[in-house]
Amino acid sequence: MAKEITIEELRTMARRAGLPLPDDELLRLLPGVKRAQSQAASLRELFTTAAEPATIFTTFKIDLK
Repeated sequence: MAKEITIEELRTMARRAGLPLPDDELLRLLPGVKRAQSQAASLRELFTTAAEPATIFTTFKIDLK
């Protein structure tokens, strides 16, 4: 699993996004960010490159008659 995010890293990301948040706000956000990071890692484990996608997008019009 990826390294857990720190408050310093969260502060840097917030500033880069134009959100100069105070430390108390960052501390409130940090558990949710860590949870989202963990959930994203769990989802990545489910996807494999061995199987083709189940659907295919095409721009051609298909007549189903």
